[in-house]
Amino acid sequence: MPLPGQSGPGRFPMRLLLALMVLPLLLLAGVVRAGDLAIVNARIYPSPDAEPITDGTVLVRDGRIVQVGTAVEVPDGAMVIDAGGDTVTAGFWNSHVHPLPLPLREAATRSPAELEFALRQMFARWGFTTVFDIASFPSGNTATLRGRINAGEVAGPSLLTVDMPFFPADGTPSYVKDLLDSMTAPSAEVATADEARERARRQLADGADGVKLFIGAIVDDGTGVRLMDLEIVRAVVEEAHRAGKPAFAHPTTLEGIEIALAGGVDVLAHPTPASGAWSAELARRLVEEGVALTPTLELFEIEVRKENAPEAVVERIAGIAQQQLRVFHEAGGQVLFGTDIGYSDQADTRREFERMAGAGMDWRAILASLTTAPARRFGQDSRKGRIEAGMDADLVVLGSDPADDPQAFSGVRYTVRGGEVIHPAPWHRP
Repeated sequence: MPLPGQSGPGRFPMRLLLALMVLPLLLLAGVVRAGDLAIVNARIYPSPDAEPITDGTVLVRDGRIVQVGTAVEVPDGAMVIDAGGDTVTAGFWNSHVHPLPLPLREAATRSPAELEFALRQMFARWGFTTVFDIASFPSGNTATLRGRINAGEVAGPSLLTVDMPFFPADGTPSYVKDLLDSMTAPSAEVATADEARERARRQLADGADGVKLFIGAIVDDGTGVRLMDLEIVRAVVEEAHRAGKPAFAHPTTLEGIEIALAGGVDVLAHPTPASGAWSAELARRLVEEGVALTPTLELFEIEVRKENAPEAVVERIAGIAQQQLRVFHEAGGQVLFGTDIGYSDQADTRREFERMAGAGMDWRAILASLTTAPARRFGQDSRKGRIEAGMDADLVVLGSDPADDPQAFSGVRYTVRGGEVIHPAPWHRP
């Protein structure tokens, strides 16, 4: 999807391209690397279900949290962030992203400054310390970007990736076809279960952290939605589960959800507002099968507005997506925060939090979708998602308390990943 001010798919808006010209100045206050880091005078939420620690301190050493509480001694020489009574939570996850815009899709050749600036605008600025790329091109690009981050060459979030997705035969989605053609990307379509199984096995062996299936692919040949054969779904999911990795699905329709359930998929990457309201029975079945949901509610507003639909239609479609999240959440379903940034150009998370709250999720449930739920779903809850001694020092300092307004989750002052400050926000009070 072109960003505002773009002339083609996958490019940054003009204002960001201009900003890249002055990167040396902007990055003078870039990543802060420290041995010991202390966040003091903070209102700390150790986890979504814990009571806050007021006037507390989080002490970090060598990328790990070593102490949390009200009687923590800050060592001499430590870098100190004075929260001034503001809120500290565990670092956020975005469980639905795509590193498709330039310069990110050229991870092997772009400068650290270019990549770092883009990662800050898309992720660190909004508190994301871990992101899950659930479809990228070219193959291996996200792994290359991850390697540069992990080597300390580029500051950015912890990256998980499914690498290339799986499209049905003759089912490359119409809304990405031009972008993929411009990149001369290889086809991601699979026609047989054996072909799909072999590619899944290869991608997982090469380091993919999961798989992504376009079970319902929107095409422009007059048929509407191309559904993936169930045997292909099962083959890919079996390979992912054999490797201990999750399987994501883009369902699009109720038929797509049924195929996802029959195929053993773990995460629905979107709800299905075009199919109408979800029943309590469908939500119950999803929960019983252990399927998580990434709502991406604002995305549907954006997509319908692209068609110049009247606001009444925009609100109706967005409202259906909101109803689907509501009934899923009420059934006890596991919700994973995600925005589809990289396909969508909307980095600002405020509207998504507003929509989630409107679907009946209180601030604690939203915080869980950002922290403990994805950490648990993706097997990292022993070191991510909570603020306690021994955990990774992935932290967010917010400018206000989300208990008062969930949109506070978008008001990020500092983002700390592995003990490194990857996003200072100088326009907030220090």
